[in-house]
Amino acid sequence: MQSTYDVVVLGGGPAGLSAALTLGRARRRVLVVDGGEPRNRFASHMHTVLGHEGTDPAQLLVTGRAEVARYGVEVRTGRADAITESGAGPELELRVTLDGGDTVRARALVLATGLADRLPEIPGLAERWGSSVLHCPYCHGWEVRDSRLAVLVNGPVGLHQAQLIRQWSDRLTVFTGTVEVPAEVAQRLAARGVVLVPGRVVEVADADGSGHAGGSGHASDPLAHRPQARALAVRTEDGTVTVVDAIFTASAPQPNDGPLAGLDLDRVDLPMGQGSFLAVDATGRTSHERIWAVGNVTNPSLGVAASMGAGTIAGGMANMALISAEFDAAVSLVP
Repeated sequence: MQSTYDVVVLGGGPAGLSAALTLGRARRRVLVVDGGEPRNRFASHMHTVLGHEGTDPAQLLVTGRAEVARYGVEVRTGRADAITESGAGPELELRVTLDGGDTVRARALVLATGLADRLPEIPGLAERWGSSVLHCPYCHGWEVRDSRLAVLVNGPVGLHQAQLIRQWSDRLTVFTGTVEVPAEVAQRLAARGVVLVPGRVVEVADADGSGHAGGSGHASDPLAHRPQARALAVRTEDGTVTVVDAIFTASAPQPNDGPLAGLDLDRVDLPMGQGSFLAVDATGRTSHERIWAVGNVTNPSLGVAASMGAGTIAGGMANMALISAEFDAAVSLVP
């Protein structure tokens, strides 16, 4: 494997591979470094991705790797530990130290490493993540429509989520936990038949007997992918048990941007307490002239399709930045 590239892409998910595809087709020397843990690895199907509705997300990545390989893009398993820089202007170089100790050099970098979803430490919750414990109704709501749904509130996002989930079922229970629900919000939820259950949730377990998600069937829908999971028993600290078919909850998103820590790039606090993320412009460019960050590493709300689009834009802009540097270098040599 060579050690010098035009662009290194960290992360081989939808955003990273889309950036790599764009750059490869622009005749750039590209390396993709991927840790093999995409955010949606817990899901068996992806949705709202036109042309790929219901596809296994793992298959999209297999196909994507084959596509970028046609244009000479290299893909390597691993992670970046640190990124440093030297030079300036046309001579700017980024050094990427990988977890195996190797160092590769690049003239530009695209960060597409995603994020980690940190869930409340409630027994039974994390092991059901992506199957019967969900976060995105646009990704999973159709599959559990008309079911006994629940929202586990663990912060400001949860109250927004509670109103959103009501669109997919009129059988909705909201576990408010330790969050104080404003009277106006409680009134709005109650007006649409939403049941509020106070008290902290202490356990999620299988309910006695089998209970399939879904009340109305829709068995003729070939794209339904309706989960055949057991019903869930949600227990609060006062001993009350509520049986539901699926739980929606908002994670505490933690962006995987540690390798850039030494460059002191600008950051921004996202709304509703979602945390600190890299600040980027509309093209994904960070405060560094040669580093772009795209996908969930900068925006936890982006789905697969939006992440792919963001990667494509960033790839094109990284190529344009290199083109400008190349012309600048050529002009400087003209007597």
